[in-house]
Amino acid sequence: MNFIHDIIQYGYLSNALAACILSGILCGIAGTYVVCRRMVFLSGGITHASFGGLGIAFYLGTNPILGAMLFAVASSLGIEWASSKGKIREDSAIGIMWGFGMAVGALFMSLRPGYTSGDLSSYLFGSIITVTDSDVIALGILTVAIVLGTILWLRPVMYVAFDREFASSQGVHTKIVSYAMAAILAVTIVMSIRIMGIVLLISLLTMPVAIVNLFSKSYARITLWSAITASVSSVSGVVASYYLEVPSGAAIIFILTITLIIAKCYLCITKVRKKADENHT
Repeated sequence: MNFIHDIIQYGYLSNALAACILSGILCGIAGTYVVCRRMVFLSGGITHASFGGLGIAFYLGTNPILGAMLFAVASSLGIEWASSKGKIREDSAIGIMWGFGMAVGALFMSLRPGYTSGDLSSYLFGSIITVTDSDVIALGILTVAIVLGTILWLRPVMYVAFDREFASSQGVHTKIVSYAMAAILAVTIVMSIRIMGIVLLISLLTMPVAIVNLFSKSYARITLWSAITASVSSVSGVVASYYLEVPSGAAIIFILTITLIIAKCYLCITKVRKKADENHT
């Protein structure tokens, strides 16, 4: 009851809860595409490359989230362009942007007057209490746009995620879809940094999908249930962090990890029982 009372009384808690739900939906949708296309490393690369934008924005005294978004989108589109043109291998391009972004961010943060290491912690590991009303509104608008886009263009995105050559044979503009999804992934990552932080965010993109994929192979179902799983886990993490007084990002990851272990154990037990029944009959 204390948590519910405090949500009503304190605006930062209600903002945190709303941000968790909205980020969960976004990460579930974007994460499904990332996992199905086997681009988990890309999400990690974009996440860490965004740190470069954060550092530059801090140095210039501008909005750090806007700086991170511009840097992340440019990095994701650059990686997609370099890999599609055959200029450089995708994994190499991701590794380069990963390291370059972190180096740029660290450099400009250190050049910033009055710099302290504490300035980094909220972005590296998340600080959900810093979510503002404008952040929630931006997340809400982005979530509505992404959900509508998913409903309207689910099939082309699914084709590209599984097999770009087949998608091209079906008349799908694979380059447009690939660039659009790269940009969406970058924006989703940056908008979720306050909740999970740069270090932990990749888990929110991949773990819900891994959990749901144990029970379904349908792209549409994985997308839907990954969004639900990510949202529920995020809210549960915030509640746990409230009562246990631990970082919310870490609590969310622990809950997802426990859920994954339980799901795997359930499937193993079910398989053993089924095999035992077959042998018995």
